[in-house]
Amino acid sequence: MSTWAEAETFSARWHSAVQDNASRTFLIFESSSGTSMEWTYSDFDDLVARAAAFLWKSGVRQESAVHLALANSPAFVALWIATVRLGAWMVPSDPFGSSTEFAEHIARTRPAVGFCASSRCDAYMGAVPTMPVFHVNEDDWQLEVFGNTRFTQWPQVGLRDRAAVMFTSGTTGRPKGVVISQANYAFAGKTMSEAAHLSSQHRQIVVLPMFHANAQYYSFASAIWARASVALMHTFSASKFLTQVAQHKATHASLFAAPIRMILAKGPKRVSDMSLEHCWYAMNISLEQHKTLSDLLGCAPRQLYGMTETIPAVLTDLTPKSNPASMGLVTDGCEVEIWDADHNVVPAGTVGEVVVRGEAGITLFDGYLDDPQTTANSFADGWFLTGDRASRDESGSFYFDGRRQDVLKVAGENVSTIEVEMVLSSHLKVLEAVVVGVPDSLRDEVPVAFAVAANILDPPTIDELMLWCEQHLGKAKRPRQIVLINELPRTSVGKIRKYLIKELALRSYQSEQQNILR
Repeated sequence: MSTWAEAETFSARWHSAVQDNASRTFLIFESSSGTSMEWTYSDFDDLVARAAAFLWKSGVRQESAVHLALANSPAFVALWIATVRLGAWMVPSDPFGSSTEFAEHIARTRPAVGFCASSRCDAYMGAVPTMPVFHVNEDDWQLEVFGNTRFTQWPQVGLRDRAAVMFTSGTTGRPKGVVISQANYAFAGKTMSEAAHLSSQHRQIVVLPMFHANAQYYSFASAIWARASVALMHTFSASKFLTQVAQHKATHASLFAAPIRMILAKGPKRVSDMSLEHCWYAMNISLEQHKTLSDLLGCAPRQLYGMTETIPAVLTDLTPKSNPASMGLVTDGCEVEIWDADHNVVPAGTVGEVVVRGEAGITLFDGYLDDPQTTANSFADGWFLTGDRASRDESGSFYFDGRRQDVLKVAGENVSTIEVEMVLSSHLKVLEAVVVGVPDSLRDEVPVAFAVAANILDPPTIDELMLWCEQHLGKAKRPRQIVLINELPRTSVGKIRKYLIKELALRSYQSEQQNILR
């Protein structure tokens, strides 16, 4: 079993980074207005101490949960690090989520306090949280809301102490709470910084959302481990990305395939004075897209594969010449195999399930929140079953061959079709619904829904159903198209023939897109 002999806490890693790198830049934040603010490690540690004092005053103690519904901002970063330093744990939610999603996350984690954006407080307060809630201006770099008191009596925290719970969609329809430990964040930082050859003179640019594991694991944790700096953008802008890379002198980046396609769709020209040395990306892009992006960035983007549960990316393209067709090789410090249905390692060229081995709470996630049965079912003989399929060639490179059943990847976000089906089926005028994914040129794939009316004489309108989804689902989960259908195709034992629905969805969605372009 893989283990980590030099395991340490994320709290300790932040403290040592501040001690060793006090006067060097830690964070640059570009606000929604385009203005930028910069902090050294020492300056930002002062902000962390103020945030921690505010949290303590608000009732946060060791093992308390702190709920964040904040977009990319100094507040998010300060509250995250302060929470970890206090020995508490963060619960980050999609800041653009629905009241229903917020309510579920809050009910399952029982936070001591919550934070939301002052500009988007309605949906959050609609979750009827019982804990104290504070509204934050995400562009505010002074964060006077924290006051001027500084926390100094930092507690001792353990390697397996909980540092976060991140919710991710699963095949059961109910989001799973992935438990992340102090050591997990540190291991992610160490592994990803070494894979990207990150050192203190480098700078990550972060445009992906902070509530997502990618930004936390691959960018921030790696920067803190290596004592590097981070340029944090308030949101992703396809038209500004290249100029932001140049302006903020970024050397490292991490993207999904969807943002890459959005950048290329703008028909950009290369920007001068760029110093990008390394760019991760998740999910396949075409060879032509990879070539064009390589020319724009001045370096060849390298694919990786990981999940919230695996902590670092367990596969990374570290070949001398980037191979855009491959997810990469097994990352140093990680263990990955491909199994058949009988849990045997398959030979090269054979498709099977990707499995990952590690030490729970150290190099792998620490289980699913309050769900020991699902946790147990996700492992076999000490190996985590990803549910994703791949093959491996003789050189050890892995090639993706499909993802787990009933989970879509929409612009890098996991979306459970079961969850969307449950929401649609809860509408009074809907008897049942089925959701499948169809390819999309920008978002990789999108959900398309088919609904059967409860009363054929009084069916719901498409607008009614779309509004219902807006009220109960986050943006990525909302169907891009809803089709009313008289009945769903089934087998003789009543199971829905999803492959027929998928064929119908593909034709319907492509037809709609063509009509839009006319």
